[in-house]
Formats: sequence, structure tokens, C-alpha cells
Amino acid sequence: MEQDIFIYKYSAKENAEVQAIRKKYISNEESKLDELKRLDELVQKSGVMEALCVGIGGAMFLGLGMCLTMQLIATGVGFVVLGVLLGLVGLVGIISAYPVYRKVFDATKAKHVPRILELTSELANE
Repeated sequence: MEQDIFIYKYSAKENAEVQAIRKKYISNEESKLDELKRLDELVQKSGVMEALCVGIGGAMFLGLGMCLTMQLIATGVGFVVLGVLLGLVGLVGIISAYPVYRKVFDATKAKHVPRILELTSELANE
């Protein structure tokens, strides 16, 4: 005689994995709060990468200029002059890193302020 047996196995770990995969493929519309958070994060992080590139590039030129000035790489008076010039270029790069940051940050902020203010007023009234 055959018996029909129903076996049910529940695994929270598997269910969580299935739900995570499912979530990737469901088209989620961004809520107003999510959009506000995204825009705020975008504004707060803007300018950092540009300023880092300018500052690090300036530091590299300053270091190369110092090496040439101290005659570690090459010998000769021409290299000392070149080292001083490269060092000055590096100093200008380092000093200009913060103004680059402020310029990019302010431009990004000005671009997104109207939408951020609109979202904050909508969310505050809801």
C-alpha cells in the first residue's frame, strides 16, 4: 500500500536568499525620502574626488621637485632649477585643492537645491 506523504522543509536562510534575488528584479520606484537621501549624499560627496586628484598630483610634483633640488635623482645646476620650478607647481596644486573642492561642491549644491527644497517641503507637510 502506497502512502502519499507531504514533506515541507522551511529554511530561513534560503528564504532570505530567495527574497534578496527577487528584490533585484522587482522594479522599485524611488520614494521621495529615498530621492532626498540620494541627492543629499550626492551633494555632500561632490568635489572630494576632484580635490583629491589635484592635491595628490600637486604633492607628487612637490616631491619630484624636492628630489631634483636635493640632487637625489640627477646632478647639475639645471636640475636644481627644474626641481624648484616643479616644487612651485606642486605647491600651487596643493594650495588649489580646497578651492577646487569648494567650486565643485557649490556648483553641485546650486544644481540640486531646488529639488531638495521641494522634496523637504513636501515631506514636512505629509
